[in-house]
Amino acid sequence: MALKSLLLISLLIAGIAMPLAEAQLGGILGPLLGLFRIQGILYCTPNGNIGVNGTATPVFPNALVQLQCGGNVVSTATTNGSGLFSILLDPVNSLLSTLVSGCKLVVNTPLASCNASLPSVGGLVSNLQFIGNTLTGLLNVCNLIPTGFVFNANVN
Repeated sequence: MALKSLLLISLLIAGIAMPLAEAQLGGILGPLLGLFRIQGILYCTPNGNIGVNGTATPVFPNALVQLQCGGNVVSTATTNGSGLFSILLDPVNSLLSTLVSGCKLVVNTPLASCNASLPSVGGLVSNLQFIGNTLTGLLNVCNLIPTGFVFNANVN
């Protein structure tokens, strides 16, 4: 009987301690079963954002979107016909705090390529914002979006 009680107490302690450890460490499998997803829609405007009051705003298809951290290109994506881009990153190689504070999205594709009346030099730049996690089965996805693109004449 004492052995059964000891086993029950051990299981209860392990049941309480394991979730606490996982919460503090992000889960032992967290880095192995997680992703960072950076996505957004790029519009063909001087600032790359949607028009005032959501008016019909053309998208920016086939634009190269770069994720730059510390001046280095870490990953790239090309917008589709709807202006949508998505970049997936392995969290083993990246930290959320670094992505939000030390990285930015850069669009070097000239705005004139989607609208001839827009500048043919310069590009768009945006910081990143964490908007939450999505749990899909065992996969934990950290979602980030652009904070808002701004035109920069010095981007080449």
